[in-house]
Amino acid sequence: MLVVRNVTHNAEKAKNKKATLGTDVVIENFTKEDINAFDVIDDIKDVDKKTQKSFLKVGVDATAEERAGSFVQMDQSNIFSHSISDSIELMNLGVALDKHSWLKDYMWNAVKPDVDKYTAETALSEAKDGAYSGYFVRSLPGTKEIFPVQACMFIADQDVMQTAHNIIIAEENSELHLITGCATGDDISSALHVGISEIYIKPGAKVTFTMVHNWAEQVEVRPRTAIIQEENSTYINNYILTSPVKSIQSYPTTYCNGENARALFQSIQSGINESIIDVGSRAILNAPRSSAEIISRAVANDDSKIYSRGHLSGNVPNVKGHLECHGLVLDDNSSIYAVPELEANAANLEMSHEAAVGQIDEEEIYYLTSRGLTEEEAASMIVRGFLSMDITGLPNELAAETQKMIDMSLEGM
Repeated sequence: MLVVRNVTHNAEKAKNKKATLGTDVVIENFTKEDINAFDVIDDIKDVDKKTQKSFLKVGVDATAEERAGSFVQMDQSNIFSHSISDSIELMNLGVALDKHSWLKDYMWNAVKPDVDKYTAETALSEAKDGAYSGYFVRSLPGTKEIFPVQACMFIADQDVMQTAHNIIIAEENSELHLITGCATGDDISSALHVGISEIYIKPGAKVTFTMVHNWAEQVEVRPRTAIIQEENSTYINNYILTSPVKSIQSYPTTYCNGENARALFQSIQSGINESIIDVGSRAILNAPRSSAEIISRAVANDDSKIYSRGHLSGNVPNVKGHLECHGLVLDDNSSIYAVPELEANAANLEMSHEAAVGQIDEEEIYYLTSRGLTEEEAASMIVRGFLSMDITGLPNELAAETQKMIDMSLEGM
């Protein structure tokens, strides 16, 4: 009970605390639905075809073929959860807390409840109602599941605030792959999504976490993600945003606390229709021979603003880090702010960064138009190529699935 009281106390103090980065969102403008507003379903295919199509756009396949498990949350309701793998536990967070008494030690540990008013609102809601939205995923020790778990956070109603608290644990020497797709219904224009994700990677374990966002033009998005890595662990994060959004602010942070921990963050972002996108990645290198690489590609168009951040902090000798941020600005009313940060707090470490923002090369346009493409087709091809993502390091099946999601996200550009 002491842990719960401390969480509530700290959250209460932060309930009006604005986030350090990003535009401020008035939480009171949105309503929060009951966790039982939507009925539990027996199969993802029980949702209507239109919703299934929205799921598929963010990599969540209703057939669940080549998936180790599936989870669906609609507004606040966890409507589907099922694992088909003996090596993976997958369930609603509340169910997991009832099943595993030890899980409370992981709650609000990687992400603190008093980070800002968004984390505070989620923590206070859990304490007040005893109702937990979000998923728990755990790969058992020594297991390696090649197929990914898929999770969908779907907003079905207008002007709602959706919160989700997710806990992911990869036990020692296990391998876990996740695809998380976040989307809104076609008739939704305004909503707020707050996702808390705490990821724990034990010695020798590997986690890949691929997130695809497909929001509506007036949706506010505030994910809060932290990863704790132990020795010889690997974390690969892929983030894809190519749809309009009112604003998003996200800065996932990994703590490489064990020797030889490795992290890779890759993101592609396309700013459209006055979107305000503030996305970055941070790696805190706390152990010898730990390393991190942060790579981002951003394209700003249609009066959009993109803040592309990256932060590497080396706190002990013998660590390595590289940060790479490239951007294209396609019109005079859009902008990209590249904010790379290197922080060296010890001798004998190696960190570097490369940042470049520019426009499409006219010679490339000329080359492609001379071979029969229109100028618009040439520009689209160049942008799509620029927003490519290196998917080496993923299992063949997952690499193919990730490439399919990237291609689908870039359709129509």
